[in-house]
Amino acid sequence: MHRCKPVQRSEEDMIPEPTASKTSVQTSDPNPEPTSSRAVNHSEEESGNENQRKSVRRRKKAHKVSEDVKSKRAESSRGRCGRAGGRQGNREQAEAVTLFEVITMGRNAIKTVIDDWIEAYVEDRDSSLLDLISFFIQCSGCKGVVTAEVCQSREDRDVLSKMVEELDEGSGVQYKRFLAFPWILTVTWPMDSDTAEYPLVQAGPYGRWFHSEFCDFLSILVAQCQHNIIFDSYLMNTIIVLLSELSNSFIRAFRHTCTLAAVKLLSSLIGVSLGLSVAIENRQKLSKVQKTKTVRQKSVQQLERLVDLQEKRAEVESMMNVIIKAVFLKRYRDVLPEIRSICMEELGLWMKLYSSLFLNDSYLKYIGWMMSDKVPDVRLKCVFGLQVLYKDPLLLPKMDLFTSRFKERLISMTLDKDNDVALQTMKLLVLISKMSEDLLAPEDYKQLLQFVYSSQRPLAASAGELLYSRLQSAVAQGSDAQQDTNEEERHRLQSFAKLKALLHFFQESELHQHVVFLVDSLWDCGASLLKDWPTLTSALLLDSSSNTSKEINHGFTEAEQALLVEILVASVRQAAEGPVLAGRTGAKRVMSAKEKKMQNEDCLKLTSHLHLVLPTLLSKFSGCSDVVASLMRIPQYFSPECPEAENSQVMSSLVSAMAAVLDLHSDQMLLEAASRSYFHLCVDETTWCSTARPARDALVQNWVDRLKALLKDALQDGRVSSNEEIQRDILTTMRKLRAFHNCHNLLQWRVFDLLSPLLSEELPPEVLIELLQCLCYVILWSLNTSDKNLTCREDAVDQRLQLRFFCEKSHHCLSHRELGVRQQAFVGVCDVLTAHSYQRQLWDSLPFCPLIYSLSPKLQRALLTFTCEHVFVGPNNNSQSRVDQIAEEQRLEDLHRRRNLLAAYCKLIVHGVLEMSMAAEVFTQYVKYYNDFGDIIKETLYRTRQMDKMESARTLVLCLQQLFVQLKHKQERSSRPQEAVQTFTSIKELARRYALTFSDLVKFRECVVLIHRSGIEFVFQDFSQTADMTAPPYVSYLTILSEFSSKLLKPDKKTMFSYLQRLTANHITDMREECWQPLAYYRSSLLAAAEEEDAASNGSSDRKGCSTNRVPFTRQKPEGHRAPCLQSRLESKVGKVPRRSTSPSVDNAFAVPLEPPSKRRSTEGSELCTNNDESEDANVDIEF
Repeated sequence: MHRCKPVQRSEEDMIPEPTASKTSVQTSDPNPEPTSSRAVNHSEEESGNENQRKSVRRRKKAHKVSEDVKSKRAESSRGRCGRAGGRQGNREQAEAVTLFEVITMGRNAIKTVIDDWIEAYVEDRDSSLLDLISFFIQCSGCKGVVTAEVCQSREDRDVLSKMVEELDEGSGVQYKRFLAFPWILTVTWPMDSDTAEYPLVQAGPYGRWFHSEFCDFLSILVAQCQHNIIFDSYLMNTIIVLLSELSNSFIRAFRHTCTLAAVKLLSSLIGVSLGLSVAIENRQKLSKVQKTKTVRQKSVQQLERLVDLQEKRAEVESMMNVIIKAVFLKRYRDVLPEIRSICMEELGLWMKLYSSLFLNDSYLKYIGWMMSDKVPDVRLKCVFGLQVLYKDPLLLPKMDLFTSRFKERLISMTLDKDNDVALQTMKLLVLISKMSEDLLAPEDYKQLLQFVYSSQRPLAASAGELLYSRLQSAVAQGSDAQQDTNEEERHRLQSFAKLKALLHFFQESELHQHVVFLVDSLWDCGASLLKDWPTLTSALLLDSSSNTSKEINHGFTEAEQALLVEILVASVRQAAEGPVLAGRTGAKRVMSAKEKKMQNEDCLKLTSHLHLVLPTLLSKFSGCSDVVASLMRIPQYFSPECPEAENSQVMSSLVSAMAAVLDLHSDQMLLEAASRSYFHLCVDETTWCSTARPARDALVQNWVDRLKALLKDALQDGRVSSNEEIQRDILTTMRKLRAFHNCHNLLQWRVFDLLSPLLSEELPPEVLIELLQCLCYVILWSLNTSDKNLTCREDAVDQRLQLRFFCEKSHHCLSHRELGVRQQAFVGVCDVLTAHSYQRQLWDSLPFCPLIYSLSPKLQRALLTFTCEHVFVGPNNNSQSRVDQIAEEQRLEDLHRRRNLLAAYCKLIVHGVLEMSMAAEVFTQYVKYYNDFGDIIKETLYRTRQMDKMESARTLVLCLQQLFVQLKHKQERSSRPQEAVQTFTSIKELARRYALTFSDLVKFRECVVLIHRSGIEFVFQDFSQTADMTAPPYVSYLTILSEFSSKLLKPDKKTMFSYLQRLTANHITDMREECWQPLAYYRSSLLAAAEEEDAASNGSSDRKGCSTNRVPFTRQKPEGHRAPCLQSRLESKVGKVPRRSTSPSVDNAFAVPLEPPSKRRSTEGSELCTNNDESEDANVDIEF
């Protein structure tokens, strides 16, 4: 016996032992009458026999030892104890702790305590068995009482009629009474125990730890008892009946804990049965050997031992059969998903451990059925169990019927909404494919291989493994014809065959824009092929007339070589940057030291090879702009640490080949790739900088000289020549300068002075767009380097003149007839002004502050007008029109363009270029275009509050007042508002949304007070009451203002109410008239229930006929009426169902809602007043 050193734990980590008042166990009474019972307490005075005294002494010692465990002992004193003394102390401690307490002490302590429990069981099995029963009850988290009584007969009808589980509502307790022969057990617990957090479901690591220790206890218990008391027909029968009955309980804690205990008990019994099977096999072998001996007595003894082992195995299998029927078959479809997961997990383990008994169609069907469970964890456990079975080749013949029956379900589970289930199912199918390719049909492979383009990288990588295995099998079929070649040539031909098979798959998938996703999916399993740069480049440089190419189906076609270039570039990017890919999730963000080292090695290898081969590839594919555009991206991933890069001659040939390609093509993608590659090559402190930078300067100088010559020829008589060839050359050269200006600082060539005169001329739209973009880049570079370049006042003056000239000309282009020109002018102005505002921080320390450019009011209004006309147009968020795929793509592109325009305008507000009040028009569209631009508008609102929260509040006030005034004027002119004008309901909803953004009432106290004060003044200021006008024209605005009342603190509500009373004191306000109902509505929102009496004492004469807690209305409340907020919540669920709103309708937009907010708050509680969650904003119905 090993020395047990208990782990010291705090009281919070220990599972509390039920006290005497909560749990008691009744032992057997010698009286043979089955109805005699007596509860046993934990005090010595109430104990009536020796067994009870032993139980009490054990618990007293447990309490004492648990206190000793908490206190630290000196290690030196333990070291002085001898080995015998250590064992004796260990035994005393094992006797002291209870079975429930031992779970907290580790595996060694469990073994020691169980050994002592077995000794106690041999001496007095009744008392020890009741301790074990109490252990299971305590592990269920039960805080009740366990009593027991003796039953002589299993067939007693009076006893069986009392085996029930009921609840007593009068006493508030539940009880379960069942027969665990010879015991009749009664468990009583409080009614609310089902909602308690029992140990298995406790949050955090404690729940997982208890689950592990509890399972270890059961396995150790069976392992320690397997040679003696497990076959006494008493212990296991009682435990199995106990667990079976409690697993059928209505109480979740009993059902969950005892189901786990029962299935773990069966798993442990499988180990016992396997041990007996091994012993039987050994006995049989021994008996065969002893057949040659003449000693009959020994053979008879061996036969008796063999029969005894077989009987024990049959008894164990009988126990397992009982657990299966009494627990598993009832609980595998339990309402609790945790129980279903436990059953499926253990069933897979049983099939693996004891395949001769459990691996058949009778049990496999349960896994097949539960693969359709609605809870992902249950489906996941089924897949895990199948993975274990399919990994063993010996078990595959028994899985044939299951595979054919549930193959379609497995394939459909790859589309599971849970990512883990889909991933593990794909891994299972890959495993099935490796074990036997015939199990999956070609149609199945075609469906599964499409997952290489999945947005989930783990799932795509698993599908890539399946694809790569298919590529290898295709190569293996044709490898017999390559036996006469050498090893190097054989490897080359096999790589070519894999590449052709990969290209064939890629062409069939018809997803050519997803080459990067395909390479990323194959990277983990097929990196040896994708990183074989010599093989990839040799395939691209392969001559179709060579003999080798004829042997491999005449080499690669031009289309295949174009695709192979895409694969080469994607593999180069993957090796240099890693698996992080835009549009794909699940990739590992942080690389380990080993992965970084491998990445650096890959960069060195690709640089040393490709910087030699790339000039040849560029010259070969120079006629195809798409292919050469992809090749132009490769130098961006070169490693400057490559020793071969120091060869200036090789680098000169590379930049010369790149320059030759730029002379032939002017495509936008090619120019952008070339500009980025030149930028990477021209970085300081690189080995090739001295070679690449002069080549770039010569290239730019050539373009500038050519542009000067073209402009000299084009500008004749003060006009631009109409010669199309000259205009095309100007456009091409300007496009090249613009592309390089995006990455390189070309201020030394003074391109602005060269191109700015063209803005005063009549130019074609495409030339004007390139001109505006190029000048925008020039100014951005000038602003970005102003801290270094501005050394005198003349430079600052020139920069300001350039900025003013560009803004004025762009202002003129905002009214151009072409949409592309207008958009480019708007974006250019916004970008330049945003960069200019950022540079103000640097200019504050320079003596050129008076030269800062400020926008004219005319340009500010033009920018706002452009935003309203080009952003807030088209279908809003409620449009549900059906469009085809092409129209949908166009709509998404248009939405992306409009979002960029709105973001550019909002940047001007956030950076202080425009006044904050210019955002009011944008804020008015928050509800109408919530799905399209809600995130941008909300972020702008938060940024403006960080700048100046009071000014931001004034902007919100201006926003609401503008909408209200527009609606008022439109209703005065016509009976129904126009579609462009928002309804009263939508304005009120907008106010509610903005009110939700004031989450911190203390922080935004002044802002909310400002909103209320401005709203009250907006309604009553400059109003004089006459006979024709008894109420202010804008009095209905108070209904909108009431949405912010819940954000006022109680003292501020009193202040606002007093201010309202002061402004209305000189007016006759009759609340019985409909025109004054908005005032009553707003006053009710300011008055809380506890403040109504105080407010009534300060009221004016208008309240004599009507108190504030009951407002008279001119019309009756409609039947079935609900509070406004509750109705809006229901509408968010039902969609566009026509509703009877409490807010005014379109026909009477300025009518008052039927129920004031004070009543609404009293019916809905504090949740609607304090909840700032805007999750339901996306489904709000809007009227037009």
